[in-house]
Amino acid sequence: MKQRIAVTLDEELVAFLDNESSGNRSEYLNEIVSQYRKERIRAEMIEAIKQDVTDPEYQAELAMWDSTIGDGIDAEG
Repeated sequence: MKQRIAVTLDEELVAFLDNESSGNRSEYLNEIVSQYRKERIRAEMIEAIKQDVTDPEYQAELAMWDSTIGDGIDAEG
């Protein structure tokens, strides 16, 4: 579902938008905002992973889960 909004842009930005959008400002802006959102989410995920890698408590918990997951893998019967 799409929603109509009103925005105010500098004249230079409107000219740029008209030049880049091939006549469909809404679709162009929709694509740009969507790409920006994906990049932000990706950057936030990378930052969270970096924090997890340096967090000793989280690493200890991972090690504990690794040993728990491996319990009984080689057991027979």
